[in-house]
Amino acid sequence: MSLAELDAWSYQPDVARFPYEEVVREFQSVGKHFVSPDLLNDLASVRALLPSLNSPWANVHTLSCFLDAALDKRDGRYDYQTYLALSMLQLPSVDDPSDQIPFTRPRCDRLIAQLATDVLHFELAAAAGQTTLLPDQRPGPELQAKRYRLALRAIRPALSRLSLDSRITGTEPEQAARQACAVVRSDMSDYERRVLMLTMLPVYTLHDEYMFLRVLQMFETTFAMLAVHLRMAVADMASRDIARAVYFLDSADEALRQAAPVFSMLATTQVESFRTFREFTEGASAIQSRNYKIVESICRKPDKDRIESVAYLSVPKVRERVLAGQATIDDAFREVCDSGELSSGECEELAEAMQRFASTLSRWRNTHYQLAARMLGDSPGSGYTEGVPYLAAVRSIAVFQSVGAHNGDEMLRT
Repeated sequence: MSLAELDAWSYQPDVARFPYEEVVREFQSVGKHFVSPDLLNDLASVRALLPSLNSPWANVHTLSCFLDAALDKRDGRYDYQTYLALSMLQLPSVDDPSDQIPFTRPRCDRLIAQLATDVLHFELAAAAGQTTLLPDQRPGPELQAKRYRLALRAIRPALSRLSLDSRITGTEPEQAARQACAVVRSDMSDYERRVLMLTMLPVYTLHDEYMFLRVLQMFETTFAMLAVHLRMAVADMASRDIARAVYFLDSADEALRQAAPVFSMLATTQVESFRTFREFTEGASAIQSRNYKIVESICRKPDKDRIESVAYLSVPKVRERVLAGQATIDDAFREVCDSGELSSGECEELAEAMQRFASTLSRWRNTHYQLAARMLGDSPGSGYTEGVPYLAAVRSIAVFQSVGAHNGDEMLRT
């Protein structure tokens, strides 16, 4: 089928007036996997028309990114990046100029708060019967209340840093969830609201996929921030600014620890729902997460067999960085301590900061494995991996080779 609004737009194409809401509504009504070929072909025609349209770059870029995610299955290039519509989120990058670094944490705090409260808004609307979006297999009241509590716990630190937490005074989870939604949504720009709308393209119509998508986007946001902070730690070790290097290592550690409740949110996914909608996510897997691989490879250069495995072959641009000799924390630590320019106390301070981060990342990996084992069982992964056996094997990979780390307790708390 074709949308009347899209047909009308094609007669007088104006990028600023593209009927996003109507197109997204159609995608969400059936799931991306089941969108009609007619509509997809019409959207492909819009994409072909884009270079000839006279419009501000920002408008063209937004529409181009949206079509990149919307047409991935039609084009045969569906993967983790397009499933999560990551190009729309404009996450921080390790290639950002240094003057953007101070804004990395606030940018990520805003986005994480927006993504989590969007989940809350959807859960609240579904519980009240105020939405028909993704109507299948709604969770019960007890499970929804748990999600309110866990989502609020996940964003409390970010809301505090953004000075948005003082107006969340409710003592009951539902009341506090409504307050958090109101506070965050009132602070959002029109563009931020549009981004939230355009980055919700589930593959099917099951309720829990909404939260699943947002949780993965929250993790991607966190790892994008970690990559920037770890890159700065490498640079600061090279310039012998040990205090700043420790600061960035500890900032990365704190961000990952504060993301732990997001795993607990994910753990509330109904197994039956997950195993149903994942049938339509074949080809998209977290093994394709560029941000996670950047974090892993900035910590230390991966072993040769890992670089040649599907883990890195699935993220070719990251693999190219590794093979080109990307600077790592491991190498920087060895170099700076062997230089004789630091005291033994400074080297020990760096090593302890590295161990703290390594321990937290090891717990994150272990929790990921445990949750996947619960959700997947014996099923293979959706990114052409063995699934749980793959995660079992990689969770023991050393974060650093120059210092050790204790795995410690699990992060998952439901």
